[in-house]
Amino acid sequence: MTKGMNTIPFVKASACGNDFLLIEGAQAPGDISAFTRRICDRHEGVGADGVEWMHPHASADIEIRLINADGSEAEISGNGTRCVATYLCSERELEKVAILTGAGLKTCTLTARRDGEYEFEMEMGSAEVWPELCFLLGGDKVRGIPVSMGNPHYVLFVDEFPQDWRALAARIQDSGQFKQGVNVEFVKADSLHDISVRIFERGVGETQSSGTGSCASAAAAIATGKAQSPVRVHAAGGTQTVRRDGGKVFLRGPAQLVCRGEFFLGR
Repeated sequence: MTKGMNTIPFVKASACGNDFLLIEGAQAPGDISAFTRRICDRHEGVGADGVEWMHPHASADIEIRLINADGSEAEISGNGTRCVATYLCSERELEKVAILTGAGLKTCTLTARRDGEYEFEMEMGSAEVWPELCFLLGGDKVRGIPVSMGNPHYVLFVDEFPQDWRALAARIQDSGQFKQGVNVEFVKADSLHDISVRIFERGVGETQSSGTGSCASAAAAIATGKAQSPVRVHAAGGTQTVRRDGGKVFLRGPAQLVCRGEFFLGR
């Protein structure tokens, strides 16, 4: 510890470019939202899409609470959960990890390990896919498929990604149509087993990838006949695979530990 400075230890991990800080819940300061905003800042903090606060739990390997980079709380991140599984496997040599999230218990099964990269398949539960939701946005009609993966998504199918897709996604989030907020995915169907996505998440903005976003995009593509299981979901940060087995959705993808360190709280 640096002399005269209070610090909080952290581990940084990334899943297809979706990066998270993993911190023991016992280390949390008084205002967890303000601290998360500070440590996630990419200029004056460590930089991340969010913090997974980790707590011991009697009937799971660990319990996690996800706070987004803007200080808001989210039910779950598929990629963030996989980052926590990677950390636990590196510390305890586990093959299967049970993680309690805000969207329920999720089990991550280790399927491959290459150097410092771990690949897991995670049972994500069921995808609730609703009929197409259309509404006016500044005089323009927006069409998309609402999906829940334990958190809310709105999936828009496009032939090509709009140049202003980020601004459009932000306007959709601010439209008032989604009372709990919403993660927005633009999806281009490339083949029956391949889709490309662009992702704009609640509390973060554009992200390089998303586990639940990949699942929601694949589920919407399957439901509308644009894809068949398994679906490879190609995002800016990498590729994940989503498959359906009965009513359940499974997500497979890599994660890796990036670094560990201490964040200075000040004198």
